[in-house]
This record gives sequence, structure tokens and C-alpha cells, in this order.
Amino acid sequence: MSRDLRHFDDLETRPPEVRERAQFALLRDQLDHAKRNAPYFERLLADVPAHAVPDRAALAALPVTRKSDLIALQRAALPFAGMTGVAPSRLARIFASPGPIYDPQGDRKDWWGFARALYAAGFRAGELVHNTFSYHFTPAGFMMDLAAQAVGCPVFPAGIGQTELQVQTIADLRPVCYAGTPSFLKILLDKADEMQLDVSSLTKAAVSGEAFLPPVRQLLADRGIAGYQSYGTADLGLVAYETEAREGLVTDEGVIVEIVRPGTGDPVPDGEVGEVVVTTLTPEYPLIRFATGDLSAVLAGPSPCGRTARRIKGWMGRADQTTKIKGMFVHPSQVADVVKRHPEIARARLVVTHDAERNDVMTLSVELAGAAPDGLDAAVGTSIREVCKLRGDVQIVASGALPNDGKVIEDRRRYD
Repeated sequence: MSRDLRHFDDLETRPPEVRERAQFALLRDQLDHAKRNAPYFERLLADVPAHAVPDRAALAALPVTRKSDLIALQRAALPFAGMTGVAPSRLARIFASPGPIYDPQGDRKDWWGFARALYAAGFRAGELVHNTFSYHFTPAGFMMDLAAQAVGCPVFPAGIGQTELQVQTIADLRPVCYAGTPSFLKILLDKADEMQLDVSSLTKAAVSGEAFLPPVRQLLADRGIAGYQSYGTADLGLVAYETEAREGLVTDEGVIVEIVRPGTGDPVPDGEVGEVVVTTLTPEYPLIRFATGDLSAVLAGPSPCGRTARRIKGWMGRADQTTKIKGMFVHPSQVADVVKRHPEIARARLVVTHDAERNDVMTLSVELAGAAPDGLDAAVGTSIREVCKLRGDVQIVASGALPNDGKVIEDRRRYD
């Protein structure tokens, strides 16, 4: 039986329960590999047998490693904080993202996994790709370059800058496909109009690196360009990608994605906004429960495009909501610690405002799982003082009153 050419391979359409079993079988191998070859994970997971993580519930019990901690971790143990599963000499490339954070690339075809995203965006073998992601320092250029080669597309490695020269090259070479940020594609189209050059050969775009806003999406469509977004990071490679269904982003076959309450490792119910936590199945860089700092939410059900992997809504902002109040930092993890002390609380949000004298005021708004027991306000207030070392008010609100936007700390102070 021939495969459905709408999809990159048959993995994308396998039954969800088959995918789950296969991914967690690979995860057991990944855990065993990481504990034997990556000193960081050997320490972090010393008490976790690889066979003890057969499903998502067990995975959720493992500790989280935060992207925000990578700079300090790597400075203490250059270059990769002991997180790689192979020696640096066995890597194909090493990149530096701002921070700096050093990112490894293994020596395998489409190592970053973006071929699925390009294929879903309509890229097909033989079509020339004009790749405007940077090849300098950061891995974005190679992410798309290697993916295009895996699909069978030749690549013009444009990189960033030199707008007029890029427009002239597009007019001369007539590429069908564009890879880069949506905003730079708009710049190229505007420059082409200014130069009166024909760039109408571009009809497909795989965009990433920034939000793909509806006005830009429509502008491209009006120019005959179908744009599809993907979500990934320099640490993880591809996490999720858009398909012709245009309903959220389908998660990649090489990662296990969780959505957790910011500041914790606790999964939230499907549909609730939280922090994206990713476990890779890549042996060269076996990141396990890697907290990206990005917000998203799981969409219910499979995609109408036929792909059966979990879907997320896409990038919905940043999860790091650490805020300085009265000269002291308050972290989302502290709010979570307060909530854990009181099982009556279903959801909570710390709201920071100013009083009439411009003094900081913090109020913990809470939704309850049931009726409020006597003295709950005072008990929660005591927990706030003990955990945050600051005094805070407590406000009980109706169930469903708190917005579903992933915020644990909301700063409403004005400084004008």
C-alpha cells in the first residue's frame, strides 16, 4: 500500500495509542542512555530506573530542567553542562545562542526535525528554497537547510541582511519556497515592489522565529503566498508545526510535549494555558522535561488534516512572570508552593497593584474546588508571608473567574 502523499511519512497518521507506546519505549532507552552518558542527567535521575517511566503520569513525576537556568549550568560545566549523550568531538556542529547558550547538532539527516514542517507547508522535492534564517552563530539556518535537503529541495543560503541583493537573487533564480521570519518576507516583498522586480515565483513559506500575526498572514495570501508557521527552539529543534487544517500546531513525532503550570512541573488539564515542557528522543542531546519558558495549551482531538499527534495552540507568550515586589523577587514557583499548602484552592493568580501612595500591593485571587472552610483567608495569608516573605491580601473569586491565559503573577502597576 502506498503512503498518503499529504503526509511526510506513516508515523504522522498512526493511532495515538500506538504512538504513545512507541514514544515511551524510546523514552526508556533515552533515559538509560542519558544516565550512562550525560553526567547531568546521571545526577538528576540517579534514583529513577528507566523502566519506571512507562507513561505520562510517571514522566510528570520527574524533575524539570529550565531553559532559564542553562546559562549558569553551562558556565559551570562548559560547553553543555554535561547534558549531551556523546562527546563534543562526535557532533557535526556547535552553535551559540544569545546568553551565550551553546547548542549541539548531531551528525544525522534532518537532525533538527524540521522536514515535517516544510513538507506540511507544501515544500516538495526539486523546488528551490530561499532560506533567510541566519547561518551565523545560531542554528536556525541549518535547521531549515538540512530539512529542505531531507525533503529533496535545493537551497539558496541567503541568511539575513542585504535586502536588495536578496530581492535580485529571487528575481533571477525564481525560488518557489521561502524559509525565514514572516516580517523579513514582508520586507523582501516591499523592497521588490520598490525595485520593480518580479518575485511572484514565491508561493510557499515556512515561517518561524516570531509570531505569525493575522495581518501578515493575510498580506502574504494576497500576494499568492501560503504561509505556515512552525515552533521550535535552538535546544530542542522542531516542537510543533502548522498544517493545511490551520487548527493549531501538530507536535513533532520526535518529542513528548507536556503543558504544565508555570513555575512547577505539574501538568494542567487539556485546554488550560501553561508552560511548554518538552522531552526529546534525540540521543545526542537527551533533554528530559525541558521547560522552554513559552506558554501554550493542548487542543482537544486530532487535526482534520489526518495527522494524529497531539496539537497545541502555538506560542502564547512567556511563562517567566517573576516580579519584584517591595524590593523582593516573587516567582511563580512560590505562588505554586502557597497553593499546594491549601488543597481547597483550584486555581490562583497573584495580582500586583499600587495603592493611593504608590506602594506595592499584592493580592492572591483564588478559585476554590468547593466551599470555603472557616479561616481560609487568614491561613492562606499566613502561607503567603511564610513563602514569599511579604504580606499579601487574599481574595476568593467565583469558579472560572480567572482568565485562562497561563498567568500566575499579573503585574498591574502603572509607572506613568
